[in-house]
Amino acid sequence: MRLDVICRAAWGAREPSPGMQSHTIDRMTLHHTAVRLDDNRESPNRIRGHQSFHQSEGFSDLAYHFLVDRSGNVFEGRPWQYAGETFTEYDPDGHFLVCCEGDYGSQKPGAQQLKSVSSLFAWAAREFGIDPSEIGGHRDYAATSCPGDHLYERLSEIRSEAALLARTGIELASLCGDQGTTVVSAIESGEA
Repeated sequence: MRLDVICRAAWGAREPSPGMQSHTIDRMTLHHTAVRLDDNRESPNRIRGHQSFHQSEGFSDLAYHFLVDRSGNVFEGRPWQYAGETFTEYDPDGHFLVCCEGDYGSQKPGAQQLKSVSSLFAWAAREFGIDPSEIGGHRDYAATSCPGDHLYERLSEIRSEAALLARTGIELASLCGDQGTTVVSAIESGEA
């Protein structure tokens, strides 16, 4: 199965700042942005805003490796070869970080978003040799409500789906250049 990923250049990412630390992935962790997203057309702009905010707070780049919007579109974040960063007390070194755009304390995730999240974790499970039953939420490692109750309660489904998908394999397909910018434009116009 193929999972399209909008590359950094296509969504308008800035260059990372120096200082990222390489790491070996041995965990998979789900986050949410904790900001309601009622209009998915805003997702590319939100992701640019998250990167800008994270860098203004001293992070080298976006805290997360991948972000998934409410329609299931997947955006490439920080290169997975580098440890993420956090505003909480846990150490994200070794964690493969997937973040859902939205506030899942007040919103419920949709089917496409959950499918893309499961697919990302399935890819990571095979890539890094991690059992999908080990997928955790941010709250499993820090004193936080992240990834929100409505997303956290779906973790067992995500684990099961990731395990099924990992058996057949997931290929990440990078959408860059004209193809990537066309997809971003379609998201911003409400067509994707």
